[in-house]
Amino acid sequence: MFETRPDRDGEVVFVGRSNVGKSTLMREVTGHTFNTGQRPGVTKKPNHFDWTAEDFVITDLPGFGFMKGVPEEVREQIKTDVVQYLERYADEILVGVLVVDGKAVIDIIDRHSGPDEVPHDVEMFHFLRELDIPTVVAVNKMDKVDDEDERLNDLCERLGLYPPWQQWQETIAPISAKRGNIDPLYEAVRHHLHEQERDDLFKFF
Repeated sequence: MFETRPDRDGEVVFVGRSNVGKSTLMREVTGHTFNTGQRPGVTKKPNHFDWTAEDFVITDLPGFGFMKGVPEEVREQIKTDVVQYLERYADEILVGVLVVDGKAVIDIIDRHSGPDEVPHDVEMFHFLRELDIPTVVAVNKMDKVDDEDERLNDLCERLGLYPPWQQWQETIAPISAKRGNIDPLYEAVRHHLHEQERDDLFKFF
């Protein structure tokens, strides 16, 4: 199912649970409109946008986590596929963008925190970093959040980063994809591309 990846050396991947606005964000970044499912879990395989000249691909991986009306074994399979994709292409991935819903993410993390449970978002954040993939958390839907600094500081704490969030601007990017406010994401991505001497890709971000 995940065998469709174009043969490109450089890659930026977008991951996140369902319903965090990933498709809207992808549309902002790539300029391509594609099927945003009216119901979660519609995207079952990666969407790739590739450029031969730059030897580069942007990949939108399927949403994971709870999806209404989607059987648990399907959800688990999607998550397994996402994890295996990231493991397989870790060396080519220049930046991993974890998209979260700024309005809901703290509640979701806290609801799923227990002795035997690591919330998907926290788990994915640490997993990307364990693979040595430079990671940016795109905190979407910030236009719906009143106490922005407090919310972002809380998120840092949950991710194991010391607040204040402002010292993590290469990692935490508050955005509103629907409103086209995604400059903090671009700045963070460019930081990591520059570190890897890929300034030639700035035109995409």
